[in-house]
Amino acid sequence: MINWENADTLESWKKLLSLKGMVNVSEELASADAEKRIGEYSVPMAAGLSYNYAAKQVNEQILKTMQELSDEAQLIEKFEALYNGAVINTGEKRMVLHHLTRTQLGKDVSADGVNKREFYLNEQKKIAEFAEKVHSGKITNEKGEKFTDVCQIGIGGSDLGPRAMYLAIENWAKANNTHLMDAHFISNVDPDDAAAVLASLDISKTIFILVSKSGTTLETLTNESFVKEYIKKAGLEVSKHLIAVTSETSPLAHNSDYMQAFYMDDYIGGRYSSTSGVGGAVLSLAFGPKVFADFLDGAAEADKSATNKDIRKNPALLDALIGIYERNVQDYPSTAILPYSQALSRFPAHLQQLDMESNGKSVNRDGKPIDYVTGPVIFGEPGTNGQHSFYQLLHQGTNIIPLQFIAFSENQTGKDVVIEDSTSQKKLCANVVAQIVAFACGKKDEDPNKTFDGKRPSSLIHGKQLTPKALGALLSHFENKVMFQGFVWNVNSFDQEGVQLGKKLAKTVLSGKMDGALKAFAGLLI
Repeated sequence: MINWENADTLESWKKLLSLKGMVNVSEELASADAEKRIGEYSVPMAAGLSYNYAAKQVNEQILKTMQELSDEAQLIEKFEALYNGAVINTGEKRMVLHHLTRTQLGKDVSADGVNKREFYLNEQKKIAEFAEKVHSGKITNEKGEKFTDVCQIGIGGSDLGPRAMYLAIENWAKANNTHLMDAHFISNVDPDDAAAVLASLDISKTIFILVSKSGTTLETLTNESFVKEYIKKAGLEVSKHLIAVTSETSPLAHNSDYMQAFYMDDYIGGRYSSTSGVGGAVLSLAFGPKVFADFLDGAAEADKSATNKDIRKNPALLDALIGIYERNVQDYPSTAILPYSQALSRFPAHLQQLDMESNGKSVNRDGKPIDYVTGPVIFGEPGTNGQHSFYQLLHQGTNIIPLQFIAFSENQTGKDVVIEDSTSQKKLCANVVAQIVAFACGKKDEDPNKTFDGKRPSSLIHGKQLTPKALGALLSHFENKVMFQGFVWNVNSFDQEGVQLGKKLAKTVLSGKMDGALKAFAGLLI
């Protein structure tokens, strides 16, 4: 039997709280045993990646207590319940099935009268068949010309994840001759966003993907109308240029404005939808179905590793528990995501939504207030750009902010130059190593302005190269990390009521039926 209890009712939680400030990571990495620690505090991940936590503020006692917390909180049992179809999303009374878009971890799950794994596989197959027809020229524009570009219209999870994934694979695909169409994205309801993207396109050779599960998202439908007007003004037929990714019950389904619709359902949240048709349509058109399938394989491999009860063999679970220790025991308010790969330029933005929309909660799964802090603030930028921006505060600011580095020993294009006896890639990797040690160990100086206290904890996810499979594994790692943390905090990580209030009030403003503060502020802008 699974018990859904607040963290502060667990004995292992109380024990973990007593272990605050036990480890001085500066001393650990400055000792003669530093090399041993770096070797031992490493966990293999899927797709050839590794998670190294040697620069985190943990030791064997803390790790043992984390294992006790994982066992007492039944984290693996809760994950098993999730992928076997339990109603985990208590707020909306829904199952949570994004893992089924890439693998079957447990027993068959049926809903709405269908096997859900088969449903997702069939949609993936339909997308692959459509993409192949576009690439081969079986599906063309009005003049019989091949489509060269694809443009996704969506917001939130319909934009952040797919855009981050596209950018992450783009250079790899070009180097491996699998970049088949350029992808573009329209998300902001600000008309300047859509206008700028459309001005850069040959609309006659562009397929637009409208992504909205409900088919009622205000920003997306507004941008859809904007795009339709451009298509019509160009003398083109709307239905020859639009496809939809939506639910079978939405107004976009079976709609003559779209040449084809691909379906998802209410069991996949927007921020968890990159491995569904939401990411599948744009990535399959841009890179081909095989690349998207490799991406799913990496995610599936990482999902399987997340079922291991031993936290030392489960990188997502270990990362989650270290994050719990940093947030609830060490009282660190934020986490910085620092990918030393330009391909991951939008990955921190995706993780902002994934983490903060999932675990930014102050009530538990039953709607009752909780007495401990939950999700941290997530932010980040690619290195080395961030080093010349906010790293000043990370190194010498008054708050200690845990860091998650991501790096690869090889770049995606294979192109590089040697300057001052080393390549650009080697310089990039040298900066990662230097920053980890600088944050952890610091530097003493007679000049206080040049003194670095160190003791800034960090982890490193690293691998040989960012491939589609490695990207899938990376995505799954963070999705499962967020899930496990939500289980510990006993919050519902799969609804997002905090997104809804502002949307409802915006409709009230647009209706004109408003008073009080709404009317006063509207007078300033509308």
